[in-house]
Amino acid sequence: MGLFSKKSLELLMREADGTDGEPTLKRTLGALNLTLLGIGAIIGAGIFVLTGTAAAQYAGPAIVLSFVLAGTGCLFAGLCYAEFASMIPIAGSAYTYGYATLGELVAWIIGWDLILEYLFAASTVSVGWSGYFTSFLRDYTGLNLPAALTNAPFSVEGTHTLVASGAIINLPAMFLVAILTTLLVVGIQESARINNIIVFVKVTIVFLVIGFGFMYVRPENWQPFIPPNQGEFGQFGLSGVVRAAGVIFFAYIGFDAVSTAAQEAKNPQRDLPIGILASLTICTILYILMARVMTGVAHFSELNVPDPVYVAIAKAGPGLEWLKPLIGIGAIAGLASVVLVMLLGQPRIFYAMARDGLLPAVFGRVHPKYNTPHISTIITGGFAMVVAGLFPIGLLGELVSIGTLLAFVIVSAGVLVLRYQQPNLHRPFRTPLVPLVPILSILICGYMMYGLPPDTWFRLLIWLALGLAIYFLYGRRHSKVQAAERAGTIY
Repeated sequence: MGLFSKKSLELLMREADGTDGEPTLKRTLGALNLTLLGIGAIIGAGIFVLTGTAAAQYAGPAIVLSFVLAGTGCLFAGLCYAEFASMIPIAGSAYTYGYATLGELVAWIIGWDLILEYLFAASTVSVGWSGYFTSFLRDYTGLNLPAALTNAPFSVEGTHTLVASGAIINLPAMFLVAILTTLLVVGIQESARINNIIVFVKVTIVFLVIGFGFMYVRPENWQPFIPPNQGEFGQFGLSGVVRAAGVIFFAYIGFDAVSTAAQEAKNPQRDLPIGILASLTICTILYILMARVMTGVAHFSELNVPDPVYVAIAKAGPGLEWLKPLIGIGAIAGLASVVLVMLLGQPRIFYAMARDGLLPAVFGRVHPKYNTPHISTIITGGFAMVVAGLFPIGLLGELVSIGTLLAFVIVSAGVLVLRYQQPNLHRPFRTPLVPLVPILSILICGYMMYGLPPDTWFRLLIWLALGLAIYFLYGRRHSKVQAAERAGTIY
């Protein structure tokens, strides 16, 4: 009862089948669409931005070990996600899984985490896209967009203070969010088709960089493989590998987005596990190979720049000069598809929470023609536009990472709880080696959280405090589950 009330699996299945009397989302996505959706979200900032900065600041050439650590944690978490996604194939992702297993309060915390993950990640990546887009226009078309219209009017002084930057607004970032929001309102299938094209383009370019880049690797750049620690946790050494794993974890949040589209999958019991695990495996391999090439072609100390792939290719000399414009196209396409999937995921979290009464009903409305959560999509896009246009998002990558890691820990714990409480439930996909896999997921993700800076933990606590205030002031009072329990019925 109360804070730990659970949503019945019977009702969740009626919602998934559309037999609960509520308007539902349109099932149009197959296994290939879901896999490409995951790749669309994962291949982006991780390769084009974070790999270089994490190598330069924390891990050196051992950044490949950071990707192995982060990828392993994601694999274990992905196996837990796959079990839940096949059992409970409706919108809401980890929020819905938590509601069914650990109770309403835990579900709210996960849902609030996911808002942090998707909404702010969309804003952050769109700002990165703006930088690549304006640079590409300048370098290859000669068009110089005014700096006042391509940068935020505020910059960060230290870690907390906002100061005026002299710019007016970041128009390219806002324009990207507006276009993608419109596309998502029109339909999930149309959005998936655009994403499929973008994924093909950027993965092809990543293969070109890996294939030709290996020809220009200088092995001396990999020495020492693990640079000695500088006397502080996270500054190289083994602790640097852990710190870098926590930072680059931001690059892996895409596989989680696959599960938010569960209610739009044609055959979710089969296709969701395929989409989650296939996209995660493919992208982990590409990340490791890309990191190996970048730190082999250029010394890791030279990669602490907004465009590390450009820097690495430039170090190869004129032999790879032809790759530069393709890298620009790949970065622009890659970052755009990440924003697309983030903007797709967040409204579906809102949609699920609103249907349970924890958010106002307007967030759960479905468009009568397009069968998309159009109101929450517009609200998400509008907020993301404002954040992208006005604010710099200095350490948001780390903040998004810690929120996502917390959600993964809770989902993994949920698998253990449900296996113990209801061992005979039908599970189309079963996480192997339970309890070992969920426990390893909890330990690895928890260890990566430990490796993140104290400021990141502080900001997470502030975000959670704000979320709990909203829950106790609104969500708990309007919860349909608690209302049903008070009435003596099952919701």
